[in-house]
Amino acid sequence: MVIESEVETKNFFLKCLKAQGLCTIDAENGLVGFQQAQRELPDLIISEISLPKLDGYSVLTMLRQNHSTAMIPLIFVTTKEARYEIRKGMELGADDYLTKPCTVEELLNAIAACLEKRTILKQYYAACEIPQFQPFTKPLLVDILEPTNLKSTFPSNSLLDEVFSFIEENYHHQITLSDVALKVGYSSTYLTNLVRRQTGQTVQNWIIEYRMTVARTLLLTTDETVETISLKIGYQNVAHFFRQFRQHHKTTPHAWRRKHRNQPDQRQKEGIATFSKG
Repeated sequence: MVIESEVETKNFFLKCLKAQGLCTIDAENGLVGFQQAQRELPDLIISEISLPKLDGYSVLTMLRQNHSTAMIPLIFVTTKEARYEIRKGMELGADDYLTKPCTVEELLNAIAACLEKRTILKQYYAACEIPQFQPFTKPLLVDILEPTNLKSTFPSNSLLDEVFSFIEENYHHQITLSDVALKVGYSSTYLTNLVRRQTGQTVQNWIIEYRMTVARTLLLTTDETVETISLKIGYQNVAHFFRQFRQHHKTTPHAWRRKHRNQPDQRQKEGIATFSKG
């Protein structure tokens, strides 16, 4: 699959790949590319970084966070050649990074190396009888708490209702700014600026804020372990949950639970809080 907005470049790549006997599909922007990748599950993706709708970094991030596309090899072939741009691409999980102009031989060698690595991984999974993708499913909030036990965390803002609804419905997954932006049909940059103007916070801040609200409620109303609670609210790494909880509350979840369970009058004030920032 080739994701490239420059028609001449895209057609050149497609011609080279077809000449090697490869079946190809293409997309003219990052959003279409991500959607097609979910539907078609290509063996490999070649992508520019500078793309309309969603840039290549966002496409890669969303691919890696989606269990059905997480293992698809991706090669950036791009005009971006600064060292920090290359490092960013590799740190996000790109399998290779070529700068334009590149030769046909360089591109084909990169493709061959990625497909060989993919084959080795498949053989490893098969030999070990390990499923390639193991999505972690978690219960929705309605399965955790009675509806009356959790008040709205978000401010009333008609412009952001869809954003907040998506967070509320999906907080227990590892959602990111890119996921929210894709859902509401905005670019990540535009959505970031919109939410900051309207509320003074970022989308990621609101995801964390909602998770912290649910965490406090569960700490007060259940006897579940902190580790179990962290998994239920979207953290696969309990240490990450501890860090964010401490940043918000200046104490650990265990200490917060001990303190506030001894102060039942604080339950509504601090355990089930309503935030109206912005």
